Amino acid sequence: MARGRKRKSGKRYPSGKLVQPSKAETQREVTATVIETRQRHYGVTARQAKDERLGSAIGRLAFAGKISAEQLAAAELYGDLMARNRAVMGLPTSTPVSAAWLVLEQGIIGRSTTEPDPEYVTKIRKRAAAAIVMLKTADSDAPATAGRRPSVLVHNVVCHEVDASGWYLGDLRNLNHGLDALVSLFGIKTTSSLPDI
Repeated sequence: MARGRKRKSGKRYPSGKLVQPSKAETQREVTATVIETRQRHYGVTARQAKDERLGSAIGRLAFAGKISAEQLAAAELYGDLMARNRAVMGLPTSTPVSAAWLVLEQGIIGRSTTEPDPEYVTKIRKRAAAAIVMLKTADSDAPATAGRRPSVLVHNVVCHEVDASGWYLGDLRNLNHGLDALVSLFGIKTTSSLPDI
């Protein structure tokens, strides 16, 4: 009976040491895994699975044609703005992504101890407040009387990655209305037609 742990499989040097894969091989393997997972999970072809929009809940709505490219751009700007606002306010991110992030966030390794520039903080807070006010205004004149408010829908999809693929028509209309308000706020030029929902 053999003692000790089981020998790992893989290529070995003549000395018996395991050959480590190169970065290029590792990146290729990761990309292949992501593509296979997207194909299986979203029912798309290998070519479609390479579309970066499938990587986020709001991007999947754009991929499905339920929001326009301008609305996607506005949503991404809003998400970035809300993340920056949380950071300057000293709040944790809404969803920690990994244990390494927690280590960095708690200041154990690599966290900067310098305070952000007060002008930058004021600028971010004003822009975030303007976005929140714009979404609250969209709440008051939402096209669908039934369903949730546009501000809640936009925030859930963009900041909390809530899957909106199964939402009913009223919620999708309100989501589009909230995103249109952000398109207007951020001054994004509309060149494509907005989806009819």
